[in-house]
Amino acid sequence: MEIRIGVQQTTRELVLDMEDDANKVAKLVADSIAKNDVLDLTDAKGRRVMVPVAKLAYVEFGLAAATRVGFN
Repeated sequence: MEIRIGVQQTTRELVLDMEDDANKVAKLVADSIAKNDVLDLTDAKGRRVMVPVAKLAYVEFGLAAATRVGFN
């Protein structure tokens, strides 16, 4: 599943390809916001992203990632 994270005062968004289900990731986001903590996610390729929740603009949940063709 693809997740897009907007960060305040930046022009680019963070795009993560997650293996977890949307409900599980949404709970992680909600828990981080409730604790006023850092959103800490690791994508399918092992890339780790940490964003302070005070700087979150949005978190968008996309469709399941399609099989990619090519050299990645």
